[in-house]
Amino acid sequence: MTGWAKNQSVDGSIITFLGDPRSELTKALGLVLDHPGPMAVLGNNRCKRFSMLIDDGIIKTINVAATESDPAGDNDPSVTLAEKMLGDL
Repeated sequence: MTGWAKNQSVDGSIITFLGDPRSELTKALGLVLDHPGPMAVLGNNRCKRFSMLIDDGIIKTINVAATESDPAGDNDPSVTLAEKMLGDL
């Protein structure tokens, strides 16, 4: 995650990248991407594409890009991008 943060030029900023290698948080949030379409390509279950605004340990907003016709959220990830997060602030 450190390498990704550096690549995205957010290393050392207020943005924190976190990993979930055992999908514990993913499962707890109900964000497991287990649709057969994406899983045919990805293999193992993954986390749905989402962004989350957390303030002092409290989830203020959670934005999930998945839809019935686009379970991976690839066609329109806009609800998970920076502009949406800035609006959520």
